[in-house]
Amino acid sequence: MTRFVFNTAATLDGHLADPDHSLAWLFEVEGGTPDSAEHADPFTAFLASIGVTVLGSSTYEWLLRETNALDEPGAFTDAMSGKPAFLFTSRDLPVPADADLTVVSGPVSDHLDQIRARAGESDVWVMGGGDLVGQFDDAGALDEIQVSIAPVTLGGGPPLLPRRIGSDRLRLVDVSHRGQFAHLTYRVSR
Repeated sequence: MTRFVFNTAATLDGHLADPDHSLAWLFEVEGGTPDSAEHADPFTAFLASIGVTVLGSSTYEWLLRETNALDEPGAFTDAMSGKPAFLFTSRDLPVPADADLTVVSGPVSDHLDQIRARAGESDVWVMGGGDLVGQFDDAGALDEIQVSIAPVTLGGGPPLLPRRIGSDRLRLVDVSHRGQFAHLTYRVSR
């Protein structure tokens, strides 16, 4: 059965990015890349479970900038680990010519069947940002939150999840030590 999983890194003070929507802070932390020794095996296993990635426009625009995907053939596909992606946006954004990207707008609930169908038996990685993840939860389609807490504070920027999800709906199912990061996995109940 397809699950919707939010997997991300956040700062100790609960931010996904700095006020300029940059993730430079993450890559400055020892072991802050998915291919680092601490993260490689768990992240590879996570990617193997994913059939589709879903992202919002801010995350998408950051990815385009960081990978130079509009000018580098294959860069977006590599960033998505070869998986198809859905982009939720209300804006007209450029799309790399070789991207397996479905652009959608409107309520998340309007697109859940299409996303599930594309994922097949695999899970969906709700990459972010936090507001989009909240919209998936609002639609009853958030099954798990995985967050790697980094030893850095930013004092501002987009929050991890700008929605209230009470402790009655979150069940801690795993904690692991990954270098400088504490990786937490919560099951989300309805």
